[in-house]
Amino acid sequence: MVMQQDRDLSFEDLLVRHLPQLRAFARFLVKDRSQADDLVSETVVRALSAKSQFQPGTNLRAWLFVILRNCHINGFRQQRTGTEQVEDVIDSSLPTPPDQLAAVELREVRVALTKVSPQHREVLALVAGAGLSYEEAAAICKCAVGTVKSRLNRARAELKQVLATKTGTPRAAAAREPAQPKHVR
Repeated sequence: MVMQQDRDLSFEDLLVRHLPQLRAFARFLVKDRSQADDLVSETVVRALSAKSQFQPGTNLRAWLFVILRNCHINGFRQQRTGTEQVEDVIDSSLPTPPDQLAAVELREVRVALTKVSPQHREVLALVAGAGLSYEEAAAICKCAVGTVKSRLNRARAELKQVLATKTGTPRAAAAREPAQPKHVR
């Protein structure tokens, strides 16, 4: 649904409005900020070059997310044939004293998200992170709405399991500790 005020804006202005969401989605797909920025830049370049293919009145955000996702997939395919890049281990491994509990929890969630499978993380980022509907996410991922719902459910379960293992909940702690033998008289 296109709002009246959006009709008055140019294609470029509308594209700029969606940059924060594109960047957030790119950060879910790739772990490095500079790679995410490069992915968004490539998306903007492709969107501007394909401006004539966009149909006014349709969902620009979904169109941009499809372009970003395709750029990511193409980059992933190219990277698979080349050398694997090393993550910025120093940044993620240095201990930092927490200023607030929420900041610590957010960091734990970010780390846990990197451990969720890519397909599940993608759907989680689209639906929970970017606020897209199941239908929009399904169109972007080129799959059925039921598949999106299933992947989202699995993503949440996977994320919950990773976080439970990290935080040492009783269930996770019990799974790590060997069972104590019963006392025999």
